[in-house]
Amino acid sequence: MGTFVISMLCHVYLWYTTNFIVNYIPSSLAVIPVVLYFRKISTGTESIDVAVSKEQAPNVSGDPFVDAMVNNYNYNAYHAHMPYPFMGYTENHSPTFHSSGKPCLDFFFHVVPDTPPNDVVSRLSLAWDEDPLTALKLVCNLRGVRGTGKGDREGFYAAAVWIHKNHPKTLAHNVKALAEFGYFKDLQEILVRILHGADVRAIQMRKRDERRWGQGEKLPLSSIKIMLQQQWYDAAKKGFETYNDNPDYRFLHIQVSRVYAGAMKKDMENIKAGIRDISFAAKWCPSLDSNYDRSTLLCESIGRILFPRDLPEFEGMEDAHYAYTVRVRLHREYLVPLRKAIDMPEIYMSAKLWNELPYSRVPSVAMKIYKKKFFQNDTTRFSEYLDSVKKGDAKIAAGALLPHEIIGSIEYGGEDEVANLQWQRIVDDLSAIGKMKNCLAICDVSGSMSGTPLEVAVALGLLVSDLSEEPWKGKLITFSYNPQLQILEGDCLSSKVRSVKRMDWTTNTDFQKVFDKILEVAKRGNLTEEQMVKRLFVFSDMEFDQASRNPWETDYQAICRKFSENGYTSVPEIVFWNLRNSKATPVPSHQKGVALLSGFSKNLLKLFLKTGGIVNPEDTMNLAISGEDDMEFDRASARPWETDYEAICRKLNENWFSSVLEIVFWNVRDSKATPFPSTRKGWHLIVSGFSKNHLKLFLKGGGILNPEATMELAIKGEEYDDKLAVVD
Repeated sequence: MGTFVISMLCHVYLWYTTNFIVNYIPSSLAVIPVVLYFRKISTGTESIDVAVSKEQAPNVSGDPFVDAMVNNYNYNAYHAHMPYPFMGYTENHSPTFHSSGKPCLDFFFHVVPDTPPNDVVSRLSLAWDEDPLTALKLVCNLRGVRGTGKGDREGFYAAAVWIHKNHPKTLAHNVKALAEFGYFKDLQEILVRILHGADVRAIQMRKRDERRWGQGEKLPLSSIKIMLQQQWYDAAKKGFETYNDNPDYRFLHIQVSRVYAGAMKKDMENIKAGIRDISFAAKWCPSLDSNYDRSTLLCESIGRILFPRDLPEFEGMEDAHYAYTVRVRLHREYLVPLRKAIDMPEIYMSAKLWNELPYSRVPSVAMKIYKKKFFQNDTTRFSEYLDSVKKGDAKIAAGALLPHEIIGSIEYGGEDEVANLQWQRIVDDLSAIGKMKNCLAICDVSGSMSGTPLEVAVALGLLVSDLSEEPWKGKLITFSYNPQLQILEGDCLSSKVRSVKRMDWTTNTDFQKVFDKILEVAKRGNLTEEQMVKRLFVFSDMEFDQASRNPWETDYQAICRKFSENGYTSVPEIVFWNLRNSKATPVPSHQKGVALLSGFSKNLLKLFLKTGGIVNPEDTMNLAISGEDDMEFDRASARPWETDYEAICRKLNENWFSSVLEIVFWNVRDSKATPFPSTRKGWHLIVSGFSKNHLKLFLKGGGILNPEATMELAIKGEEYDDKLAVVD
């Protein structure tokens, strides 16, 4: 009884204290680090111990290592040894977690395109401390325009500048990979932001807006020219001085130049060999005397790599003349022919060659930007091209566009043939991977979602609807004050957008009503558990209204409780997809049957087209950043040249183990990866093949000296020594 009374007193105290903080302290400060004051936390369907259960008797085999592995290797230490994440309230006073309990997962879930740079680097710093390699992968996932990437440029640039400041060699070592996740232009943009500050683009945009609205100082044209020339001179001077004085920047600059030079050299070789496999390095390489070139001096650096100083034609040439020459040759011998081979639409447009423009090779973003010009200047050919796309005889690019960008180009009540076809291309490409089975999208259209987040919620909801199998296809739920099931009308995107814009959008965020109505419909129709919807995508900012009268029952816990009270033993899988910079976190990292995603890109939907059930938020994150080829070792750490084996040795040493376990690396696939060199001393070896015979080496006993000695042991014996001979 005493424990119950103390628990209740703590409960009441925390309730009044929290309400005071929420009501009288600004919402930006209302993060309440509540420490659990009872032994178990209810999730609606189960209770989770926050301490190791004393009733669990350890397995006893007589071997301490085996016993420790059996009892702890598969056990989730998070449940047993770590406190629950800090709790607080949403902006609408609903209990929520303010962290998943895992910094890497927090970065994955909370960083969205409107997240301020300071918040991005703050979350990245915590994620890096937890796991540098995972954090690095998450940064690449943030930028990725393909695969499962989020396509968030600004967040990526903020993260890249932070990595350069804190781990410069890691950034420089990975520049080629960064260009592959995004595009080549990212490389010089990172250099510019390192030189002139991470917020240089925001400052430029603010000044541009001031000039546009007449707020800035008006200057005569002659003064503007002088001012621009001075700015160019200052930028070039800063780039030159930083290159000479800062070794970390110089190393990064050289690595970027090498990536560009290597790609363009390979592209020219492919052209000469008649191969059409050409990268976009020449497209995004800075043009001579462009702003990028003046700031970074990249053209000279790339030219020096492509045309080395020790070539005979440069013998005796002054350095200034040499620098000028390699810049000109870079332009003439690489940029001009490669850009022509790429079929850049801008080349045809500037030359007024509209009747020669290859529309099927126009990138998705360029198509969105230039479509009106195509209609105006080449009406017949462009219309014929669009007809060919409809018939399936031609293709239109859409990969780099975000779903809400396509929808945003459709004016109210109007038609947009290009947008319809680009949307259909996205649907077709994703449908080729798989279909959404037994899924339903839930879109938050409340007041807190106003602006871009609301547009993204509707766009992603429409996409889930289009990817779903019947009878779920063409349906989605919107929720604010009164949730509604929307039946989307029409077959094309324009008609669906018009029907969405007729929806009831209000200020509230009553998330619980969605599930109340689902349960009401299920009970009224006597639906069994097998007949219930299996997966729900929730596109929202997670700032839900208060879930229940229980002051610390989160929305997900309330949903679990309601399903249990209505006789359902399981809850549909829920994908919480965050669309706004917010601290609210619906569930902790270990919650089964839930995924935590974020961002404006459609790419993460591929996770649910390829795979089956959701495991938990952290596993879903790991799936998003896993490569296509899992057989090769991932890079061991953020230390650029630390191998996996070296990382193992370091970690054991850091934990006070003086020796490393005996490790047998048994290769079963054709691969160049080699864990360590042959001279490595110690109890480790490398074997390969599908046969069991190598196991005899360990049945006979004896220690392993090193990989080479083990190889010699494997081929030692009369069947080798007495029968084989090398004859020259």
